[in-house]
Amino acid sequence: MLLLVEDDRALADLLIWHFEREGYEIVRTADGDEALVLAEERVPDLVILDWMIEGVSGIEVCRRLRRRESTAAVPIIMLTARGEESDRIRGLETGADDYVTKPFSPRELLARVGAVLRRVRPALAGEQLSYADLELDVNSHRVRRAGKPVQLGPTEFRLLRHLMENPGRVFSRERLLDSVWSHDSDIDARTVDVHVRRLRKALNEGGLPDLIRTVRSAGYSLDSAG
Repeated sequence: MLLLVEDDRALADLLIWHFEREGYEIVRTADGDEALVLAEERVPDLVILDWMIEGVSGIEVCRRLRRRESTAAVPIIMLTARGEESDRIRGLETGADDYVTKPFSPRELLARVGAVLRRVRPALAGEQLSYADLELDVNSHRVRRAGKPVQLGPTEFRLLRHLMENPGRVFSRERLLDSVWSHDSDIDARTVDVHVRRLRKALNEGGLPDLIRTVRSAGYSLDSAG
C-alpha cells in the first residue's frame, strides 16, 4: 500500500489514477496529522509526501515517521515546489529517500517509486510480473493485458502466475498439479486442461494472440511465439 499525502486534489486524483492503473493500492490524505494516524494504523510500503500540506508540515511528518520504530524504514518520496538545493538537502537529511520537484510527470513519479522500492525493499519489486503485453500484480491480484483488466478466478490466477514466473518453460500437467494445486487428491490431469482453457479464454478476449502454447504429449508453456 502507498500512502499519498497531497492537498492538491486535482494532482492527487491524477496520481491515484496512474498508480491504480499500474496495480498499486493507494490511500490518500491531505492532512499531515491524519497521515501520521494512517501510517500508524497500517504501515505503508512507501509514502509520497508533499512538503506543503495542511496541519503538520510534510518535513515534520517525515521527521516523525523516521522517529517511530514501526515506520523508521518506510521509504519516503517528497514532493515540493521548493527546488532550491538547500531545500532538497534539508528534505534528504530529514530522512526522505528521494525528492521530486513540481511540476513533474506522473510517469516520472511512477519510475521513482519503482526505483526506491527496488532499492529499499527488493522483495516488493518481485511482486510485479510482466510478459509480452501481460502484467500481473501479486499483492492486489490484478491482471492486465494490453492495458485492459483481465478477470480471473483464483485458480486461473495461480496458474498464470506460475507460467509468468517461468516464461518459455514447458510444464507437464503433473508438474502443474504439483505447483498450482499441490497434488490435491480431488484434482486430476484433465482438470488442468479445463483451467488452461478458461485462462486462455480470459486472456484472449477480443481476439488477442494466444500466449499459451500447447506442446503435444508434453504440456503447456507461456510463449509469445506459440
